[in-house]
Amino acid sequence: MLFSLLVTLREGIEIALVVTILLGYLRNINQKRYFRQVWTGVVLAALLSLAFGAALEITSRELSGRVLEAFEGFTMLFAVAVLTWMVFWMKRQSAGISLALRSQIDSALSRGSVMALALLAFSAVAREGIETTLFLFAGSTNAGSATQFVGGGVLGFGIAAGAGVVLYYGAARLPLRQFFLVSGVVVVVLAAGMLANSLAELHDAALIGDIGSRPWDTESTISMTSTMGKFLHTVLGYDSAPATAQIAVYWAYMVAVLGAFLFMPASKPAEIRRVEAAPAAGVVAES
Repeated sequence: MLFSLLVTLREGIEIALVVTILLGYLRNINQKRYFRQVWTGVVLAALLSLAFGAALEITSRELSGRVLEAFEGFTMLFAVAVLTWMVFWMKRQSAGISLALRSQIDSALSRGSVMALALLAFSAVAREGIETTLFLFAGSTNAGSATQFVGGGVLGFGIAAGAGVVLYYGAARLPLRQFFLVSGVVVVVLAAGMLANSLAELHDAALIGDIGSRPWDTESTISMTSTMGKFLHTVLGYDSAPATAQIAVYWAYMVAVLGAFLFMPASKPAEIRRVEAAPAAGVVAES
């Protein structure tokens, strides 16, 4: 439950933030008549994300044995790659995401293209939605209770939607840099566990040979079949008897990616630098 809650909460807040910035800026420039185009883009993006998730689920149900394990292993690797890229991309964008979105709205309105507004909302929400779907599917392969997993995801989206309402009405401001810093660390930890799990899946599928000895075995302390074991396996990549390759990959990823995320300076995108001098209006979140 915690895994799906953390994923949907982070990604849901990102989606809520984008939608809030779009609607808030249109409201402040007295263009609320374009709300419909924004919501059309949001709904279409949500439908695309659901279709993507359904395709993954249907595909996995049609597979079995080593083929299924290979599919799940490669899905985990792909999810780790996408999430790693998105963590750094979002860290860079958070420096001025509000400015960039407002600039794109101004550009669309100046051209008289209401379709561009729908495409803007669609592209922003679809990116986050597909990422969320991929992450949830990759994590669900090791989840314990399906009901709790789904419940955690719904709860995360519910909290994110509530946060979006609060932001839209100006009851609070979201410190973007701090939020993306903390949530980025959480995503890196989740991805590291997923990466270690992917090695086990690919080994079981006979696509990877020897993954090394198993230095310890804590099955008698925390069993992989217990509720706690399943929880730790999903969230942290826990394995009661991990192979040396899993341990090495986990910590190499943690040290390299987390170190780069925390200490590498984030340069602002060229688009954001171009619009920073423009007057700010409709800011709903501080960077």
